[in-house]
Amino acid sequence: MRRWPQAARGWTSPAECHLTVELPAAGCFLLWRSRLDMSSFTRRWFSHEPMTNERMIAEQIQARGVRSERVLAAMRCVDRALFVPAAQRAEAYADAALPTFFGQTISQPYIVGLMTELLDPQPTDKVLEIGTGTGYQTAILSHLCREVWSIERLPALADEARARLRDLGYENVHVLCGDGYEGLPSEAPFDRIVVTAAPPEEPETLRHQLAIPGRMVVPVGAVEQDLVIIDRIGPADFTRRVSIAVRFVPMLHGSADSSAS
Repeated sequence: MRRWPQAARGWTSPAECHLTVELPAAGCFLLWRSRLDMSSFTRRWFSHEPMTNERMIAEQIQARGVRSERVLAAMRCVDRALFVPAAQRAEAYADAALPTFFGQTISQPYIVGLMTELLDPQPTDKVLEIGTGTGYQTAILSHLCREVWSIERLPALADEARARLRDLGYENVHVLCGDGYEGLPSEAPFDRIVVTAAPPEEPETLRHQLAIPGRMVVPVGAVEQDLVIIDRIGPADFTRRVSIAVRFVPMLHGSADSSAS
């Protein structure tokens, strides 16, 4: 049985979840209960406190197993509400991916935290990001490494993300428009590469733009997708391990006008 991430489905397998029926005096309601995260569920649904960036991190990310203090601290420095459209601002801290601009999405907070922890960027690292989007993960990475190069295939989206990151004061970030499959050979090698869309197979060109040692985190698969961690340990030597099953938009070739998206 494939194991889906708790963040995406609410449980890790059907056997780990059960339905509880409670009958309070005022009526009845149903609760899906997860043995893994019941306390977080209870806080989300029965607390009168408004959802904030800090609560989002504590309840959706840290409570699900992201433990890196560096990653959590970086995420606290980046308010997700600044990276979603005004029409989505009320849902900025939702436990879900959200639609953004030009038919694109911003990833679920837990997935961003998990991928960043798996990437394990270090303060001296140069990082390549494939798929800038609104710049949310770009901003988080900028707190964790020396320099971030980010490639976005939609020119208008790249322009907006570049302006947003500049206005927020991120000086170690470079946003370019281009084909993510080609990477950025002029700036290679990269200590870390993170890919935020799913190619059907592991992208060979990107693997060879890794430094030695270097690491890439990428969702892979055309239908069923896995989050894969690739470590380069020699000129032609790579190790590969799978983290969890995921669901990302497909990674497309080439750059494109936003009107074609």
